Amino acid sequence: METDCTRDDAPVNAPAERTPPCAEPAPLPAGTRLLHIGPHKTGTTSIQGALFGAKDRMPAYGVEFPATSRHPMQAVLAACSRGGMIGDTTPTERHWEQLLEQVRATGARTSVISSEFFADAPDDATVERVVGQLGGDRVHVLVTLRPLARIMPSQWQQYVQNGLRMGYEDWLEHMLRKAPYEKPNPSFWRRHRHDRLIERWVRVVGADRVTVVVVDDRDREGLMRTFETLLGLPAHLLRPVPDTANRSLTLAETEMLRNLNKEFRGNGLPDELYSKLIRNGAVMHMKNACSPASHDVKISTPAWAVAAAAEIGAEMAGRITAMGVRVIGDPELLSAAPEPAARATAAEVRIAPEVAAQALYGALAAVAAAPPARAGGRGVHQTSSKELVKVLGRRCLERLRRH
Repeated sequence: METDCTRDDAPVNAPAERTPPCAEPAPLPAGTRLLHIGPHKTGTTSIQGALFGAKDRMPAYGVEFPATSRHPMQAVLAACSRGGMIGDTTPTERHWEQLLEQVRATGARTSVISSEFFADAPDDATVERVVGQLGGDRVHVLVTLRPLARIMPSQWQQYVQNGLRMGYEDWLEHMLRKAPYEKPNPSFWRRHRHDRLIERWVRVVGADRVTVVVVDDRDREGLMRTFETLLGLPAHLLRPVPDTANRSLTLAETEMLRNLNKEFRGNGLPDELYSKLIRNGAVMHMKNACSPASHDVKISTPAWAVAAAAEIGAEMAGRITAMGVRVIGDPELLSAAPEPAARATAAEVRIAPEVAAQALYGALAAVAAAPPARAGGRGVHQTSSKELVKVLGRRCLERLRRH
């Protein structure tokens, strides 16, 4: 198997300090600025929602969440010199400065900043800048990891939600077998070659200020308990916050969107229209209105790719445990290989009519929805069907009267 792009022989440090899965990790010193860098698909949205939900209660225990939203994505994209999602407004340095002002306002108290987009920092200079501006020696980096075989299907469907047109198996071929393993998504290995990701941050802050948490999917709230302990919060202060907008798409939903992406690109429509009508219209409304049924087909990874991911995961685990960072959880989970599911038939991946209808309605509603400034900042998915129908009807009448 070709995996040149996923292998590295860079030197490592002393063996890691490993916290057994059953042991309580030691809390971080008071005044720490805990920087959670993801990467993507490792429980980031769940922990961000829980932290934001407890934002008003954490200060009683000396901990601040210095952000005005669950995820300060625009600020972090700007800090890491990354553009926004396809069709979205480009983040500016002002977004980052606003977050820095909020962090500085926490003073000597402990604070926590979380964004998976920190994992996209392109080079050591960017990492140095981020760490320096967030507090230098006060910064402690937290990395959350899951098995690569579980990340790959989730990450592919997320790329499809941002315009990707390539099918899953073809995408896997490019990521695992076709050098230089960067097309069509060069961000994938920057995020998910986890040993190299950790090395980039260790080079800046040192191994003693990096903690790696291996997420055990069997313990649904284990990550929240770990954050509570590290931050010195009481047990169960952090609670899950339902977020249907972040749910993964089923295989049928993803394939519908992927084919829509082909039509969209094939007709040369502008990116801004994709952002408004597709991602924040059709997809967002579909995810909020339709919960996956038990018989819906999930995205399954073929056996050859599962084996390749397990091999890479084992290699990454070995390198991470030798770096001298603190590891909480079982590194062997990183090489876990879930049993490959049976290949779905064409009939099994057909999208349900009601799901297609909700997606179509979401796109139509996006056209009708008032701009955020006139709608109190609400997106289409947060506006009731009754309100949207009224807006659409009013706009249609206005156009008829003009003619």
